[in-house]
Amino acid sequence: MELRMTTFPDVSISTERLVLRPFEPSDIPAHIEMMNDEMVTAWTSVPQPYTQDDAERWVHTIAPAERTGGRGIVFAVTEFLTQRLVGIVRLHHTNWRALATEAQYVTAPWARGEGYATESVLAVAQWLFRDQKFERIEVRTAADNTASQQVAQKIGCISEGVLRSAWIARTQTEDGGWTDFRTDLLVWSLLPEDLEGVAEQMADSGYASFTDWN
Repeated sequence: MELRMTTFPDVSISTERLVLRPFEPSDIPAHIEMMNDEMVTAWTSVPQPYTQDDAERWVHTIAPAERTGGRGIVFAVTEFLTQRLVGIVRLHHTNWRALATEAQYVTAPWARGEGYATESVLAVAQWLFRDQKFERIEVRTAADNTASQQVAQKIGCISEGVLRSAWIARTQTEDGGWTDFRTDLLVWSLLPEDLEGVAEQMADSGYASFTDWN
């Protein structure tokens, strides 16, 4: 019986506008700024405030261990022309027998509204389905995180249901601090057949090509 590989290869993925690659030490300042953004703090579980030590631990230990430990893979999303850090796409909770994984994504505040999240997640999905022969990607979005939900919809995800009171989000208090609250999670899935025609539809809408990777 053939044993399937249980770690993703160490790769970079390219689109017309973006390069998705492993994190590098030079990303640390931009990563700190991005992770201290209010929307990132509100909808993720990252430490708050996000410090230099947190960023160094992410770049040097947590992100690379996701791949080498077989749990998934982390991509730093950068602009092709400027090399500026646009965001993160992370695959984790990977089930190698079921060929299924969960996708998470974060976009820097300066890069929002440009379609970068959609472009990067769709490029990862194409690589995952076509090159890695995976069968399912799952996305979970907080009930009020409409920006994340729009990305899931644009790449062709299908809404599967709601996990009630399944996530701890954060909201800002009057004194500038943060407090936790419980919220539902919307569950989305993407299968290989769901991608049919999506890239072409996005290109017709003015987005870049998603068909090139290395």
